[in-house]
Amino acid sequence: MKTNRLEAIRHHLYSNGETSIQALAEGIGASLATVRRDLQILEEQGVIERSHGGARISSGVDIEVAFGVRENQHLREKRAIAAAAYDLLTPNSAVFLDAGTTVLQLANLLRVNPIPMTVVTNGLIVAQRLMNVPKLRVSLIGGQLRSENASLVGPAAELALDRLWLDQLFLGAGAIGDDHKIYSLDSAEASINEHMIERAASTIVLADASKFGRRSTFLVAEIDSRMRVISDSSLPEEEQSKLRKASINLMTVESMATDSNLRAIGS
Repeated sequence: MKTNRLEAIRHHLYSNGETSIQALAEGIGASLATVRRDLQILEEQGVIERSHGGARISSGVDIEVAFGVRENQHLREKRAIAAAAYDLLTPNSAVFLDAGTTVLQLANLLRVNPIPMTVVTNGLIVAQRLMNVPKLRVSLIGGQLRSENASLVGPAAELALDRLWLDQLFLGAGAIGDDHKIYSLDSAEASINEHMIERAASTIVLADASKFGRRSTFLVAEIDSRMRVISDSSLPEEEQSKLRKASINLMTVESMATDSNLRAIGS
C-alpha cells in the first residue's frame, strides 16, 4: 500500500506540478499525516522537493509516468505533430510505429483516414487502435511485456525486428539531450528503439518541445542525416537554431488550438 501511495504521489506531482499537501491528500485519498510521512520518504530519496505547505518533483528527477497519464500530456502538440507525420506516409509502404504516446496519435489518424500499407508495431495500444481498420495490414511483434509503456521489448522482440526491413520508422522520444542524442528511461526500451532505427530506411522522430534539453539514463541513438525530427513551435528558437546548425532536419508545427480539432482526431 505504501509503495502504491508513493507512486501515486509521484505521478500526481509530475502531471500537476507543485501541489499543496491538502490537494495531494485529496488527490490520492490519504490523510494529511500519511501524506506528510510519505513526502518525507520521497524527499530523503531525492525524488521530491518540499515547499511551504506543498511539494514538487525534484528538478533533477526524470520519472516515467504511467502511459495513460502521459497520453494526455501536451495533447494538442502531440496531435499537431502526428498530423504532420501523417502527411509523410506513403501508400503501399511498410512502416513501424513505436509504442510512444505521440506515435499513438498518428495511429489515431490512420484509424480515421486509412492508407493502404503494412504497419508493424511493438505497442499494444497502437495495435488495438488499428485493429480491423480497412486498407491496413497490422503486425504486432512478440516479446516481453513492459507495462509502463504498454510495449513489447527484449530479445524476442529484437529478433523479430532483425527479420524485417521497413520504409519508415515513426519513433517517439523520452528525451533529446543537448548532444542531439535520443535517450530513454529504460534499457530494454532503448535497445529495441535502436534496433528499430537499424531496420528502417528512414526515421521520423516525433517529440514535443518538452522532450528537448533533457537526458535520461539509457542512450538510444544520435540523430543523424537519415532522420527527420518533428516538434511543435513552442520549441525555443535557440534550440531550433542549434539543431539546424547540426544539420538536423527539423520541422516545427503549430499546436491545434480548438477542442473540435482534438475531438475529430481522437474519435
